[in-house]
Amino acid sequence: MKTKLSTLLFLGVFLSGILLPAPVASQKCNCARGLCCSQYGYCGTGNAYCGKGCRGGPCSQPAPQNNADVSRIVTQAFFNGIFSTAAGNCPGRRFYTQDAFLRVIRDYQQFGRTGSFDDSKREIAAFFAHVTHETGHLCYIEEIDGHSKNYCDKSNTQYPCNPRKSYHGRGPIQLSWNYNYGSAGESLGFDGLNNPEIVATDPVVSFKTALWFWMENVHWDFASGKGFGATIRAINGGECDGGNRAAMNSRVKYYTDYCRQFGVPTGNNLMC
Repeated sequence: MKTKLSTLLFLGVFLSGILLPAPVASQKCNCARGLCCSQYGYCGTGNAYCGKGCRGGPCSQPAPQNNADVSRIVTQAFFNGIFSTAAGNCPGRRFYTQDAFLRVIRDYQQFGRTGSFDDSKREIAAFFAHVTHETGHLCYIEEIDGHSKNYCDKSNTQYPCNPRKSYHGRGPIQLSWNYNYGSAGESLGFDGLNNPEIVATDPVVSFKTALWFWMENVHWDFASGKGFGATIRAINGGECDGGNRAAMNSRVKYYTDYCRQFGVPTGNNLMC
């Protein structure tokens, strides 16, 4: 997952810190009773604090639109099917588990439950298509040769890099860059800048970062009908517009296969 989000994060801080001067606690967001903790770490009321991305307090996320049981779709057999083409000694076989995934989705009630029942299946197919591509069939916990790559955006002063840490891809959607680790950690309650390794050592935290990124940056566009191509652009836009057609086609192939397994059409706009 290589998409840069620094502009979005800057805008989010600008909107939370300047245009919306509601009561502010601290970036740790220990809000007073009755106040919501916004996705950017500020306390207040109203949709900007209690709506999308709300991290605590009386959040007002919309109720799920259907009662799809994600556990009945993402079965152990489905997980085993993803693993089936991965090497037997893959580290991910001992790390990525159906149980860890199902524990995490309890905190993401919108995932796989927005729109029609077929829409739910398509979203789950889309999520796991990216997971399959990013991890090599749930084989890799960390990006291959990731330590040799520089994923430090020094211009992002909100989440400054620790020079002793590497922010290469880790987890089901290969969380990358200092600003993503910092923002995910702030939202999920771990020190993403100084302990990015936890994404590769704790399977629950690992799946949380993947669902966090998905719900913040992918879910609502997909739910609005923009198609699978929009999810590719959100996760790795560099593959779009001819940037890496082979990688884009790989993601589309997995998505198409999982939709077939779930018995639903893929919908339009498969490519980006």
